[in-house]
Amino acid sequence: MRLILFDIDGTLLTCGSQVAHIFMKALETTYGTCGSLEGYSFAGRTDPGIVLDLMTPTGIPRKEILEHLPSMKRRYLESLGAHLEKKEMRLLPGAVELLEQLSQDKETTLALLTGNWLQGARIKLSHFDLNRFFPFGAFGNDGFDRRDLPPAALQRAHSSTGRKFSPRETLIIGDSVRDVGCGRANGVAVLAVATGTTSEAELEAAGAHWVVPDLTVAAEKMTTFLSEGHPS
Repeated sequence: MRLILFDIDGTLLTCGSQVAHIFMKALETTYGTCGSLEGYSFAGRTDPGIVLDLMTPTGIPRKEILEHLPSMKRRYLESLGAHLEKKEMRLLPGAVELLEQLSQDKETTLALLTGNWLQGARIKLSHFDLNRFFPFGAFGNDGFDRRDLPPAALQRAHSSTGRKFSPRETLIIGDSVRDVGCGRANGVAVLAVATGTTSEAELEAAGAHWVVPDLTVAAEKMTTFLSEGHPS
């Protein structure tokens, strides 16, 4: 049995710039500022981690940031649900085909590992009917740092399937160096896909076990993992 954990943004789909605008508006409404995005990348970060990253340099005390985080989260998710436009989104090459293939394998369990808050993840996936592939997962609700998410995913896999998956029976598929880092920090193999903002060379340098240009050519690497497990 294998557990495969998928990232969303830059891996399965892209939303364009609209999500950043919605997020920034929720920050501004809640904290009176959206901070500075100069040199900042959202890739691989968790939603609550982004809030801390952007608000801390503005001088707002951490305690105050955390006190108002539930209000910011509510505003963001309400706006995301109301204003996320499918016409500005794009399903990435090979995503549905790979999910369909893996979902037919009785030895494979699919789940999410994403920095999105749970409701935000479900909203994004709903525009392409992808929620049907993922009965559970780990989300931005589970930690500020992405490295905290794999243990939550393994615990939910046990609760959902009744089976305890080990890190060596688990694979993360993502598009950022933080996806790679969280996998390596938890003893989980990573298949990195260069459909986000990170190049194949950067993903290889970060220590991804496999790197592919997009999910259309991921099947061969998936076969290696499914048959052999975690690479030595």
